[in-house]
Amino acid sequence: MAQKKAISGFSKLTSGQKTEWLRDIYELPAEQLETISKHLHPDPQLQSLYSEFSENTISNFFIPFGLAPNFLINGRWYVIPMAIEESSVVAAAAHAAKFWSAHGGFRATVTGPVKIGQIHFHWNGSASLLTGVFRRNREKMIHTMDPFTESMRKRGGGIKNISLVDLSDNLNEFYQLHVEFNTADAMGANFINTVLEELAKVWKAEVERQAKVSDRPGELEITMAILSNYTPESRVNIWLETGVDALGSFDKQMSGRTFAEKFVRATEIATIDPYRAVTHNKGIFNGMDAVVIATGNDFRAVEACGHAYAARDGRYRSLSKAQITGETFRFELEVPMSVGTVGGLTSGHPMAQTSLKILQNPSAEALMMVIAAAGLANNFSAVRSLITSGIQQGHMKMHLTNILRQLGVDEKTKKEAVEFFKERTVSYTEVKSFIQDKNR
Repeated sequence: MAQKKAISGFSKLTSGQKTEWLRDIYELPAEQLETISKHLHPDPQLQSLYSEFSENTISNFFIPFGLAPNFLINGRWYVIPMAIEESSVVAAAAHAAKFWSAHGGFRATVTGPVKIGQIHFHWNGSASLLTGVFRRNREKMIHTMDPFTESMRKRGGGIKNISLVDLSDNLNEFYQLHVEFNTADAMGANFINTVLEELAKVWKAEVERQAKVSDRPGELEITMAILSNYTPESRVNIWLETGVDALGSFDKQMSGRTFAEKFVRATEIATIDPYRAVTHNKGIFNGMDAVVIATGNDFRAVEACGHAYAARDGRYRSLSKAQITGETFRFELEVPMSVGTVGGLTSGHPMAQTSLKILQNPSAEALMMVIAAAGLANNFSAVRSLITSGIQQGHMKMHLTNILRQLGVDEKTKKEAVEFFKERTVSYTEVKSFIQDKNR
């Protein structure tokens, strides 16, 4: 059987009914149906909770939850929880953290917890009337939102500023209200969007009221009111610093200075070449995303913000940079992000709550530092591999493990295969051939 028309009311079906529909319409094999069933949580209450996090849930897609120890950040020790399916990421983070813990650790600062919301609108009347209405009513509009911001203001947050932006030269009759928020330890997306939608109503009513009593009429149409995931004013800067001689242990063929010079050159390539920069920054987000997911934050928003920042001067560049000053090597990362430690999934998901406990209940700013540390650690490990043994040596170990798992070999054969492929190139064909030869 095949689907011949759109299905109505799919979301109203139970999880079991959805699975049955999938089985009947798309002829899903029994093996896949069993897999779906096996990945449901055995605790009905927990499964009900997980199902509510999304729509049309029929099962769970598990991602390994690992730990990267030995992170020393601003003099404080952390073991960092990471949710990711690529084991080399956790291993790379832990390896870099251990090395740098003996060389001063990570140092980090956070710049301003400012988050942005925008009200996009069209106005076909006088620009000077619009400007005058805004200037006279700016403070009043902020205070009109007091009922919606009261709880956030008690935590030190709320609306910090509103500005009127004229973009009519770029798009006919187009303007914005650009609203700055502080959401304290919450990511604050729902709070920001609620305030923006209410503020849009107040703004439209006030402008149109003023237009009616003036000799310069006009109509204001709200297009949308929504937060921006681009938060360049809310940045974390994190760096590692040591003498160049300390870097001499990574490759027997290189002195510490040679290693440092080659490392700097590699980051410079990622600064001038967007093809390299994308992969370079992807390595940073390998580490960052894993912590963002583990703590119940929005990795898509963090990535979008970071990539926009990487292209802020019109060309996509590396988010990290390295330099040598005298005998000192410095490697640093600056990246904007918006994360929270209260509210949303951070408070609703049991594993996210556990992650935050492991991180000693950090503030949002402290979590930003931890996330950035994981990103810089992975970036360091990746570049280190690239300029020494090559990236494939570490990856191939993981690749070999995955192939052996697929082939279903026993532990004895696994150990023999690992030893055999120590100095050989790993491929599915070669591994399969090795196993077949062993079984003859």
